Amino acid sequence: MKIAEIQHALREEQLDGWLFFDHHRRDPLSYRVLQFTPNSPVMRRWFYYIPAEGEPQGLVHRIEAQTLAELPGFHRSYSDWGGLVEGLRSILGKARQVAMQYSPNCAIPYVSLVDAGTVELVRGLGVEVATSANLIQYFESRWTAEQLESHLEAARRVDRIRREAFERIGERLRMRERVTEWDIHEFILHRYREDSLVIDHGPDVAVNGNASNPHYEPKPDASSEIHEGDVVLIDMWAKLDQPNSVYYDITWVGYAGKDVPSEVERIFTIVRDARNAAIRLVEDSVARKRELFGYQVDDAARSHIQAHGLGEYFFHRTGHSIGPELHGTGANMDNFETHDERRVIPQTCFSIEPGIYLPKFGIRSEVDVFVGDESARVTGEKQEKLVLIG
Repeated sequence: MKIAEIQHALREEQLDGWLFFDHHRRDPLSYRVLQFTPNSPVMRRWFYYIPAEGEPQGLVHRIEAQTLAELPGFHRSYSDWGGLVEGLRSILGKARQVAMQYSPNCAIPYVSLVDAGTVELVRGLGVEVATSANLIQYFESRWTAEQLESHLEAARRVDRIRREAFERIGERLRMRERVTEWDIHEFILHRYREDSLVIDHGPDVAVNGNASNPHYEPKPDASSEIHEGDVVLIDMWAKLDQPNSVYYDITWVGYAGKDVPSEVERIFTIVRDARNAAIRLVEDSVARKRELFGYQVDDAARSHIQAHGLGEYFFHRTGHSIGPELHGTGANMDNFETHDERRVIPQTCFSIEPGIYLPKFGIRSEVDVFVGDESARVTGEKQEKLVLIG
């Protein structure tokens, strides 16, 4: 654990300290940031306080006295509830504002892990509770050089499999063979296994109206057949089957035929241009070293779709943080589901994936953007026109 780095970040955020808390291992972020694993069950509450200046302190129950043994600093113990309150008062000392895994109005659910009662307990001691969202992003969401390379390699493999999946549909159609969403779903999973890629669920293969459900996933007994004249959306994500690798996540859309209907072409063009508007904002902001917030990226894509009178058909955020988990703990590109005021910081990655979901068909175009110190870039192939299947 990098105590000095955490304390520097606390001073940057103008906070007196960072108060970690857990009970029954409800907060995985605490364990990952503090870089420890208790060697016993966590059946009682523990607190660990890192002040912006000075030595960290812990508070544990007497029957679980070894819970924080791996962590530096002086550790107090308590037995009854009165002792817990006094122990907490003692380790907080003169602190007046501390970070916790809390988000006002649960605006950032990924960080909002401390229960309301514990927040009330801390506030009852005269200490203001601030969100740890920016701190979590800094210590959780920044990629190492090795993680970036794992992402880029996953991108190469997934992009290849995505091309093969559309080609597979085309081959079946040319041969007049039946092909379903489930067939292509299974084909992608088979290729993932061959290429040493892993996935937590999915992928999504959706035809026509099914593509208007952003989280549609075909099932063996509930899957549509793909025919000529269909819109086909493939949303796929995966990471290398190795420790600490990170995800690559994309969505592409194709049309089964040569002559794309004008309405399908029009909607694709609007979605693509909305995506590109958001990408340009990120690239320009990073290049000019201009502060950028997650909600602003959402605004860039959403305003383009709204300008075409289709805002009601774009009903999810523009993008999400990406890490070892598909939906990471960094800034989301969101001013719709939440108002994400977290800064977009270097060494983080996120998706940009606007969509328009009409009753007859849905279109989404998704890329991943990695932000470096001097520039930002799309990490894989970028769809600029509809795939003509077959």
